[in-house]
Amino acid sequence: MDADVALLQEAGQVPVDVAGLVEVDCVERPGDLYDRWPIVVKLSDRVEIEWFVPVSPMERPGDGEMPISDVSTIAAARVTPRNADPFIVVSMYARWIMPHSSTNTKFFKVGYSDGSAHRIISDLSAFIGSTNPSTHRILAAGDLNMFYGATDDNRLSLPARDRTVFKRMDALGLEFLGPQSPHGRQASPTPQGLPEDTKNVPTYYTPIRSPETAENQLDYAFASRGFHESISVKAMNEPEEWGSSDHCRLWIEVGKNG
Repeated sequence: MDADVALLQEAGQVPVDVAGLVEVDCVERPGDLYDRWPIVVKLSDRVEIEWFVPVSPMERPGDGEMPISDVSTIAAARVTPRNADPFIVVSMYARWIMPHSSTNTKFFKVGYSDGSAHRIISDLSAFIGSTNPSTHRILAAGDLNMFYGATDDNRLSLPARDRTVFKRMDALGLEFLGPQSPHGRQASPTPQGLPEDTKNVPTYYTPIRSPETAENQLDYAFASRGFHESISVKAMNEPEEWGSSDHCRLWIEVGKNG
């Protein structure tokens, strides 16, 4: 794809056949807890990357460290392109969390993702030291496992809780970049639980579906307000460009002035 950086979610070990072509961080992850991770991958020599080492959220981090509450949900790095200012990239994965057994509920069959999303937001807040968005240059993208703009009758979502995630991102000065139509193919007809005028573009399909019949968007990008004006995002969700994952790729371009 001639990309410079990849923000991956639910990634395992680097495949042997590409191990010599990419660079990843050297962070040791507790494999006894999880076997898939969000990671930031260097794909070209057009950029330099400094990975942030995760540390306990109780510690005072050094310049190359990042306090993280759940290492399975977030990875971050500083990217320095040629002839451009550096910026921070964040790979986000809002993994499902099962309710406590005391709830005795059967409603959340998969779990809830907003808990992980809020942990991610709290962790990336470490890079935001002012209410002025121009003081930070952050690009965050990944799988939030929630539907943007879901109506209250959406049977697959927790709409009221999910809305708090997008509102909190906005409050931090992180602009929602979608992708939204026309930057990706829309589902037809409009899926249940979304307004008729939704701009969502499907980025995920379930085992009973395919790229052609994908309905729902789970993957999103955000960037610091102001910085976001130099960034474009597109969902590569046409069947012929989808790829091998059940999630399509988001193609993100940061302009030379960004």
